[in-house]
Amino acid sequence: MSEQMMLEKKVWAVVGASENPERFGSKIYKKLKSKGYKVYPVNPNYQTIDGDKCYDSLSSLPEVPDVVDMVVNPRHGISVIEEAARLGIKNIWLQPGSYNDQVMDLIRERGLNAVQGCVLQALK
Repeated sequence: MSEQMMLEKKVWAVVGASENPERFGSKIYKKLKSKGYKVYPVNPNYQTIDGDKCYDSLSSLPEVPDVVDMVVNPRHGISVIEEAARLGIKNIWLQPGSYNDQVMDLIRERGLNAVQGCVLQALK
């Protein structure tokens, strides 16, 4: 699936969303919101992000997102990919630094769609 096709999906979860405005998890979350996407922050370390309820896992979201944007270290990404596959989430956007060979192999094994690149650049 192309970047453009993934960007046409309107419900996203940002795994690794952050309250720290210097972190990509914050910038990506706010940018998606500003572009009219329905976005859920996922990070067990926060109660709220940008005034919105923050969720501790994909399973705790009130709806299944169309796309999961990964802003976490690959060692955390494995469990996120497994959870996404269990929930039937097919589209994974991998930010730079969020993937390695093990993550990519798992995505292929589970039959998921993956885009690698910075969503901030894609949304310009």
